[in-house]
Amino acid sequence: MTKIINTFKDLEKECEISGKKIFEITQEYEAELAETNVDSIRSVVKKSLDAMKEAIQTGLKSKEMSISGMCGDDCDRLQKRFSDERALFGQTFEKITTYALATIEENLRMGKIAACPTAGSCAIVPSVLVGVSEDLNTSEEDQINALITAGTVGRIISTKVALAGAVAGCQAECGVASAMSAAALTQIRGGSVNQILNAVALAMKNLLGLTCDPVCGLVEIPCVKRNPFLAIHAVTASELALAGVKSKIPLDEVIDALEQTGQLMSPMLKESSQAGLAATKTALDLKHKLFYSIPPCACIKNDL
Repeated sequence: MTKIINTFKDLEKECEISGKKIFEITQEYEAELAETNVDSIRSVVKKSLDAMKEAIQTGLKSKEMSISGMCGDDCDRLQKRFSDERALFGQTFEKITTYALATIEENLRMGKIAACPTAGSCAIVPSVLVGVSEDLNTSEEDQINALITAGTVGRIISTKVALAGAVAGCQAECGVASAMSAAALTQIRGGSVNQILNAVALAMKNLLGLTCDPVCGLVEIPCVKRNPFLAIHAVTASELALAGVKSKIPLDEVIDALEQTGQLMSPMLKESSQAGLAATKTALDLKHKLFYSIPPCACIKNDL
């Protein structure tokens, strides 16, 4: 039985000893665990990749608002902006940001998405992976390699920290998704195992303390706009790592800090919608309008 790797130090050591990349070690382990072959594992990952691409294309074409009416047309607005005036950072920036909005808006419409690692952070990995792959003409095989790499990062982090805003705040959702995206992008661009792990550390440690304070208790504000922001954050981490910039704090210790920060974070800032943005005057007005200004159902009798 292949050894289960639950730390990034052990992962890097195993890659060094075996001469294999992160995705190779992972797909072999998963195949052994599932008593199948590597091709079958890659086929499953391809389904997730296809779902990501489908969500992007569906989202790009839709202006349907969420049930709350608060979100749903930002992707269309951004596409119009870029059709009139190109983005300062170029075409890839345009794709990443619009793809992120397209995907997260599909989530709030209850469309099909790939939670990566969660529904509220579902747009970060796809927007970076697909947007960059299109512009670099990255093969499907290499895209699958990158997605497996990202998944490995998410799995190892999850052994210490539950990837849920209610447990550790948004640092454990959008923060981890950004770190996973940095890993995927660095893999696509030919980074070494060490560079991939440094990209993860650089992305993750700069998002420590990110709270989960959804307005009206919905995965809309600030979740929708947070996805494109942290997709670009992942690109920055990858660029730095590929340049040889290293995190002074080892990645496993960064994850320890993530866990500790989540434990110290007030429960009011962990998906309860009792503080932060969710407790602002405007947010409370929106909540009252959405949930408490609904006329009573005409079919309900006064004597019931």
